[in-house]
Amino acid sequence: MTDTAITPTALIKRTPSSKKFATEIEQLFTSTNPKGRRLKLILHVGTPKTGTTSVQVYLDKKQRKLRSKGILYPNRFHNPNAPKHQWFERNLVSGNVESLVENFEDILNHVEEHTHTILLSSEGIYNHWWDFPEASKALLLELNSLFDVEIWAWFREPVAFAESFYKQCMRNPQVDHIACYGRDLSFAEVLEDPWFSQHLDYIGFVNECDELFGKESVTVFDCQNDTVKAVINRLGLATPHDNPTPRKNNCMNSVTSELYRVINRLPLAAKEKEKLVPFLNELDVALTPYKDRGDNPLVDDESRDKINKMTAESMREIQKRFSL
Repeated sequence: MTDTAITPTALIKRTPSSKKFATEIEQLFTSTNPKGRRLKLILHVGTPKTGTTSVQVYLDKKQRKLRSKGILYPNRFHNPNAPKHQWFERNLVSGNVESLVENFEDILNHVEEHTHTILLSSEGIYNHWWDFPEASKALLLELNSLFDVEIWAWFREPVAFAESFYKQCMRNPQVDHIACYGRDLSFAEVLEDPWFSQHLDYIGFVNECDELFGKESVTVFDCQNDTVKAVINRLGLATPHDNPTPRKNNCMNSVTSELYRVINRLPLAAKEKEKLVPFLNELDVALTPYKDRGDNPLVDDESRDKINKMTAESMREIQKRFSL
């Protein structure tokens, strides 16, 4: 893919908001980090269904052990049942500097003398990357001046990711700025949407991270391997007694996604649609034993070929650069 818009760092200008953000974070550093130690900030990102939830659950359960090793996995979750840091991408999408500062203030107040690394995890960082306005890209540049930023990314095989992403789009409520959310659209139709298809440009994401955070700031891991084990090993936490949460990679079946399309034809408000979701989830579970009996493939041969052609160059570069 070559048509994804990448904004060179030189074109991203500091804004009054980004300057304010940097100033306030620097002041927080001064009060919480009197020795002036520079901290590492790891952002765990990637496509869904690559073990992200298992990693988040593991890191949440191991917070005390992580702290003893100088690693802070902030207990700053808006949803206690989902130990991930969705506030990060949400603040960037909305450009909410005040909330971003508030979250980092809470995090830095929990930094101890031996803390050297802060780790944030949310698959939404990747999913919403192309929704960040230029002013938020400026905030990311400021963040890079304050921390040593590393990106740890897991990318699913493109066809499988596109299918999973399509189903999520059918489930989501309609929003004005994303044309494929909550609409009655086939997979082939959604694949024509530029916003949807740009999410398949993995190397484009890597290149823009290089622009923002510097070369060698990104590590792409093999999603075929055990994601939790890879994180444990990378953080130097591996022990003979580790028993990570098993990876769950369930995906909505095609029948349920078709039912969402039917529902999407109705003029429902977001809250009205959300009331139907538990019933569809139950139906999806009930249909799971029968998913291989006449469950027509969602991705037809033409769409599969199109995705493979769209992503061939990107995948070759990813595999070459990261020895996958």
